Amino acid sequence: MGGSDSEVEKTAQKEKEKKKVLALAPIAKPLAGKKLSKRTLKLVRKAAEHKCLKRGVKEVVKSIRRGHKGLCVIAGNISPIDVITHVPILCEESDIPYVYVHSKEDLATAGATKRPTCCVLVMTKPAKGELDQGEQEKLKSDYDQVAAEITEITASLF
Repeated sequence: MGGSDSEVEKTAQKEKEKKKVLALAPIAKPLAGKKLSKRTLKLVRKAAEHKCLKRGVKEVVKSIRRGHKGLCVIAGNISPIDVITHVPILCEESDIPYVYVHSKEDLATAGATKRPTCCVLVMTKPAKGELDQGEQEKLKSDYDQVAAEITEITASLF
């Protein structure tokens, strides 16, 4: 009986994954794979803990225009897509690496909010105050690793 329950759970999980793929926007490129997506969301979680995160389109756009540098993570299942179509262009003009992840719900969970989030900007330094040297180094190394992988994906795309 326990085996059939796990099979039901697996089928439900597969259905969920199919829905995520179907809901993806056609402009969601470069799209993070499973491994990079997991690593990126982990970075977002750490940045949220250290207050190094800007959430939502309005805050992200404002930060980019003010010259803040970071890593932009955009959800791929946004509807209507017009809400975020200008964000990648802003990122390219400001030389900010960006990547799409599969769902806005996962992005919100990683960013420590209950509300689904369209995009977040991960910064290496907090907006206010300072971080401990060790935490700053750890966040920076994770950030550099993810940014390098995103640059690699983007280079192979164009």
